[in-house]
Amino acid sequence: MRALDLAIIALFLVGMPLLGTWIGGRQKSSTDYFVSESRISWWVVCLSVVSAETSTLTVLSVPVIAYMATPAQGGMTYLTLALGYIVGRIIVSFVLLPRYIAGDLVTAYAFLGRRYGNGMRATASVTFLFTRLLADGIRLFATAIPIKVVLAEYGITASYWAIVVALGIAMVFYSFFGGARAVVWVDAIQMLWYILGGVVVVWVLAGQLPDGWLGKAADANKFQLFDFASSPLTGAYPFIAAFFGGALLSMASHGADQLIVQRLMATRNVKEAQKALIASGFVVFLQFAFFLFIGVMMWAFYNGVDPVKDLKLNNKDELFAHFIVNDLPSGLSGFVIAGILAAALSSSLGALASSTVTDVYERVRKTPMTDEERLRHGRIWTLVWAGLLIVCAGLFASSNKTTADPIVVQALGIAGYTYGALLGAFLLGLIFKRASQADAIIAFVTTVLVVGFVILGVKFTGSTPTIDFAKADATRKSLTGWWNTPLGVAVTLLVGGLLSLRHSSGVPVGDQLDVETKA
Repeated sequence: MRALDLAIIALFLVGMPLLGTWIGGRQKSSTDYFVSESRISWWVVCLSVVSAETSTLTVLSVPVIAYMATPAQGGMTYLTLALGYIVGRIIVSFVLLPRYIAGDLVTAYAFLGRRYGNGMRATASVTFLFTRLLADGIRLFATAIPIKVVLAEYGITASYWAIVVALGIAMVFYSFFGGARAVVWVDAIQMLWYILGGVVVVWVLAGQLPDGWLGKAADANKFQLFDFASSPLTGAYPFIAAFFGGALLSMASHGADQLIVQRLMATRNVKEAQKALIASGFVVFLQFAFFLFIGVMMWAFYNGVDPVKDLKLNNKDELFAHFIVNDLPSGLSGFVIAGILAAALSSSLGALASSTVTDVYERVRKTPMTDEERLRHGRIWTLVWAGLLIVCAGLFASSNKTTADPIVVQALGIAGYTYGALLGAFLLGLIFKRASQADAIIAFVTTVLVVGFVILGVKFTGSTPTIDFAKADATRKSLTGWWNTPLGVAVTLLVGGLLSLRHSSGVPVGDQLDVETKA
């Protein structure tokens, strides 16, 4: 790395928060701060949605999936998930989005409040807050990886703790001053930047790979798209589990996770939100394919060596950053690294703050808040969540091992504990008209416990399940994580549906909080 690269990176890290603050302008109300008073074009929101859900994890980790894939696994089978994502988004666009946008809500969990009551609303919101804290802690740590690699080139040994603190300060700056409008626009800009950085990588690699590398990669099954051979229970990306699980996972992440719903609420109307969400599914598919292809090119470039043993990296997820720093020309290297770092600025702080203030704090406080108070508390909680994210990212960095799964898989694994229960609560209220708040909360808690038990305690020897809380190994494998969300939805609907049979008809008295929204 040369001074030019560092100058580009520094300029980007300083300039992007300032640009976001300028775009955000001055927030005149809490609604403007939380959802930008619905004034943003659908294509900008589409890019923001894609950036929010993939960002650094895609740029750094998805290429590693293709790089490390064995011939039996197939290098492109991860795309099966993306096909399911498209189906899930289409369903959410027509089932849940109209109830949020036309219902004039600030968070997704306000719908649960109208359907069940404030108890269920708070339960779902707290679950979202906890899950998002862990998942975004991983995201922040992921962005610190290339910075550590860059600094090491200059002989500077910086801890991950120091790096995530610096990134957290940059992230909170424009979120605090610019609100939802700044977050959406910065997301869109940084996504275009890291895609352009990926194009630069492909261009450089294409000029350095030996003749015949495509045929060699094809012989190693690096371009295999579907996996129909491995076990649907324990395989990495078996078609049935990955497609069906991807669809339900996308329904949960884009219909029951405030991180994404907040961005969709910033559009002008329901139709604009639907276009943004459906289009994002196709963009994600192309983006996954693009970065998987980069992983195949790096596999040919490095001749498939082990990143940890042969390249002496701390973990597999440093591979892409290692290539950028060591094998790209000066200037281009700084440009690509800046694009990756921009992913840290894909902020969830606004979503965390809006859910905390409107779904939890206002319910606990019980007395109405003025709009000025709501705006002030929104900014306060933006700062609080920034601090918590920094601590979470630092703790994760301290515990991350060289044998860990790619960080994108770890992030999705965290969501697997609660996404099924969150989505199930929404579907329960739509399908079972008799279901009460008590039914929904009992079903929700039961689902989290059941899914947690399955994730931690169920192992498979072949196709035979056993109860074993020891770590999985070559002979005892865990249930593939793509079944976690479908399992959670099924348990919630089963338990909640059976409990709803206790009631004679309709929504029980005491839960009449506008079952059908203004949609």
